[in-house]
Amino acid sequence: MIDLKNKNIFVTGATGGIGGSIIDILNIAGANLIASGSNQEKLEMIKSKYENIKIIKFDISNHNEIEKLAEQVSNLFDGKIDGLVNNAGVNRDNIFLRMSLDEWQKVLDVNLTSNFLISKFFIKKMIKNKSGKIVNITSIVGHTGNIGQANYAASKSGIIGMSKSLALEYAKKNILINCISPGFIDTAMTDKIDDKFKNQLIDKIPINRLGKPLDVANVVSFLMSDLSNYITGETIHVNGGMYFG
Repeated sequence: MIDLKNKNIFVTGATGGIGGSIIDILNIAGANLIASGSNQEKLEMIKSKYENIKIIKFDISNHNEIEKLAEQVSNLFDGKIDGLVNNAGVNRDNIFLRMSLDEWQKVLDVNLTSNFLISKFFIKKMIKNKSGKIVNITSIVGHTGNIGQANYAASKSGIIGMSKSLALEYAKKNILINCISPGFIDTAMTDKIDDKFKNQLIDKIPINRLGKPLDVANVVSFLMSDLSNYITGETIHVNGGMYFG
């Protein structure tokens, strides 16, 4: 049983399928949690389910307000931030030659630039505390590419490169930074995939099923725990054997 008692952890994108499972598992492990997302209704559902969890409605694309967000989280945690889970993300799929600059920029802004800014402000807090852990949720597409997802693949690949660089920069400060790269997970996003294509997709997965949000959340819990105190700069693949990094 992973023990996260007295660990203060902030989770972005908490209202999605993977984000909700991350909140569930970290809460079971005893963490003190602040959940953030842009959907107020879903945030209220988290609050009603777990009265001990604090919620913050925040649009991750609002770059000018991210420093204020970090201050708000820090104040709610009395200045001690042990963990950050960067899970928020969007997709705007299109064939490359039809992809607009807005579709490209929106995905890069939310998935990569927001991650950069949030990590920047939270690392400052972690340096003061002399420790901290960051887990960035990337994607198998960041390693393999995917038709119609040049923008999404670029953003997720960028997160991996950035995370490795930050891991090198802040290891001596006892700040550990890792990535989790999910494959195709059974969420609202994959629900939109046509059944015929989904079956073809499953045929390519050696475990022969889509992943579950819990499969990702369990790895987040491990990386946030003391069991991972000698791991940094790594990407853990959670894809049922579809890709070996």
